[in-house]
Parts: sequence; structure tokens; C-alpha cells
Amino acid sequence: MSAAPQIDLTNAETFPSRRTEAWKYSDMKRWLREAPEPSGTALVGAPGPFYDLGGEAIVFANGRPVGVTDFIASGVQTLRLRFISDAVGTGHTAAARIVARPGARLLLLETHEGKGSAYVAHNKVEIDVARDAEVTRIVLIEEPEDAISVTNAEVRLEAGGRYRQTVVTTGAKLQRIETQLSHGAEGADARLDGLYLLKGSRHTDLTTVVDHRAADGTTSQLTKGVVHDTARGVFQGKIIVERGADGTDARMAHNALIASERGEIDAKPELIIYADDVQCAHGNTVGTLDESALFYIQQRGIPADEARALLVQAFLFEVIDRIEDEAAKEVVRAWLTARL
Repeated sequence: MSAAPQIDLTNAETFPSRRTEAWKYSDMKRWLREAPEPSGTALVGAPGPFYDLGGEAIVFANGRPVGVTDFIASGVQTLRLRFISDAVGTGHTAAARIVARPGARLLLLETHEGKGSAYVAHNKVEIDVARDAEVTRIVLIEEPEDAISVTNAEVRLEAGGRYRQTVVTTGAKLQRIETQLSHGAEGADARLDGLYLLKGSRHTDLTTVVDHRAADGTTSQLTKGVVHDTARGVFQGKIIVERGADGTDARMAHNALIASERGEIDAKPELIIYADDVQCAHGNTVGTLDESALFYIQQRGIPADEARALLVQAFLFEVIDRIEDEAAKEVVRAWLTARL
């Protein structure tokens, strides 16, 4: 099911290029021809955006764990997972493993907090969702405009489990957030949402692969993005329905706005179906802001820049509104509003 080679920051030969089909829009070798020097230590500093929501914490600073790296959830719990980068021209890798036991309800609040410049970060997360467990993963990513980062999440969803994911990012020089989900079906339900707001020359690549392996599973996916200036947004979504996965209901949508003459969006939604009696659909739209709506708002005395921001906010907030946890939803709303 893997959509990516196994990247090793100590070995430049493992860096994917556009010759690798799954990476054709995000050529890592174009920007990184040699292995970076290892990053030094970093301070944790101020608490992350989700601090006020409490819970346990797993923290990495320049790839080094500050305490434990694994977490096992039972009952109702909150976990803040923080990947902190504070480096200049160096590279670091971090890996965490999260397990939700049968019946557990876990709110996973993940942040990628970047300072410094021109660093390379590779973060890996494994998430196991047991039968009848539920994991809600909310990811906020803010990094310097000259950083390179790759985040790989491998999710195993057992029969009857529920997985909810929302990724919100502002991009970097080259940024890829990849989720691979093994769908156990038999009533298991997955939602994979994403949102990108890109300015300057930033680039982000949201790639997902969902593999339905058994009957009667559901997947819902909504990704929205806005690019300004010369930024580039990439969406690659693949849903595979294996033989025997009858009764699958899988739906994927990507909608994006280009708010400049030189912005770019590349989208590649895919459905690969080997089973019968399924309900699967995908959609993709790329356009510009509605000029009539912009005119109408300006007629009410609102300046053009503010009017554009309001339209962009309304467009993107549809993704945030799908977050079920109200407290986390409000944090994400405030975080995104401050960056519009």
C-alpha cells in the first residue's frame, strides 16, 4: 500500500524525485541533493496551540524525544503530540506510535512547530485503532518558508473502529503530509479531511491512500485549499477497494481556489475498485473567488482585501466545521483566522 519510498535523511539516495510517480509533484531531490547534517538540540519553549485543552503530551525537539515516544489509550483521553523544529540548515527525524485499545476514545492533537530556517524534518506517526475504538487526529502545521518537511502517518483501522483526521497547514519550501490508512471495514468508518492556505512561494502536498480490505466500510474525505502569489498546492487522494470489500461507501472531494495569476494547484483523485456492490465517488474543482460575491460584499462598505479574506474564510471553514470536538474546533478556527 505504500505510496512513498522509505526516506532516510542520512542517505540522499532515498530521497524521492519526480521520477517516482507518487512524488511527481513534489520533487525532493530538486531541493535536497545531499544528506543534511544532523540537527543539534533544541529547547521546547512555549506551550503549543492546544495546551489549554490539557491531556498527556509527547514532545520531540529536533527529533529528540522529551520523554516517552509511545502512547496507549484506554477510556477517554487527550494526547498532545508536538514536533518542534528549531534548526538552521540541518536535518532530523522523529517517530511516535499511538495505540487506541478496544472501546477507547482518543483525541490526538498534533502540532508541527517550526522555527529557524532551511531545516529538513521527517516525522513518522503510527496509529492503531482497535475494534470499536475511536481516534480523532487534528494536525496544525506551521513552518518557515524555506523548510523542507515530510510527515508520514500509517493508520491501521480495525473492524468497527472510527478514525477522524483533519490536517491544516500553511506550507513550506517543500512540504508533504502523507496518510496511509489500512481500512478493516465491517462497520469501520474513516474521515480524512485537509485544508491548506498557502502564500508566497510555499508548497504543500496532501497525499492519502485508503485501502478498503473488507466489506461494509465507509470513508469520507474533504480537502480544500487556497493558494496566493506563486504558491503551489498538491492533492493526491487514492481509495482502493479490494476484492471482497463489497458494500464499501467511499467518497472523496477536493476543492481549491487560486487567488493569484501565478499560483498553481495539482490534483490527482483516484478510485481503484475490485469489488461489486459499492458506492464510490470522487470530485475535484479548481477555480477563483466569486467576483459577484466579492462585489456584493464590497457594496456593503467592506474593503476589498477584507472582503477577499471573508470569502476565503467561509470557503475553508467548511473543513473545520466537520471537527466534532467543539473545544478543538475553536482552537483550529482561531489559529486559521489569525493566518488569513
